[in-house]
Amino acid sequence: MDRIPILKLGSALLVTIQVDMHDQLAMALEEDLTKKIVDTGASGVLIDISSLEIVDSFIGRMLDNIAAVSRMLDAETVVVGMRPAVAITLVELGLSLNGVRTALNVDRGMALIQRPDLRKEVAVDDDDA
Repeated sequence: MDRIPILKLGSALLVTIQVDMHDQLAMALEEDLTKKIVDTGASGVLIDISSLEIVDSFIGRMLDNIAAVSRMLDAETVVVGMRPAVAITLVELGLSLNGVRTALNVDRGMALIQRPDLRKEVAVDDDDA
C-alpha cells in the first residue's frame, strides 16, 4: 500500500499530500502521523492539501481525527493550501474541523505552529484589565 511521506522540519512534521486520498490511505496517514509525533516529540503537524481537488466527508473526518489525536499528544495541527471549493464542500457537509487551524500556505502555517496560541494571549490581556 502507498504511504504519504512525513518530513520533520524543526519541531514540526510536514505532510504534503500529492495524491488523491482514498479511505485506506487516510487511515494509514493517521496511524503513521501518530507514531511519528510520539517518536519525534513534534509540537506541530502541518498538512498541505493544496493538491487535493476534492475532500469527501470521510477525509474531512480523518483530518478532524488527526487533529484530535495530535492535540492529545501535545501537537497542534494546521492545514494549509485549502482550495475554495474544498472549503465550501466541507461547510456543506457540516464539517467544521474543530481544533484544526488553517493557513493559506506553508510559511503562514509554520508561523502558526511556532508562535503561542493567540487565544491564550487574549485571555492574559483580559485578566490584566
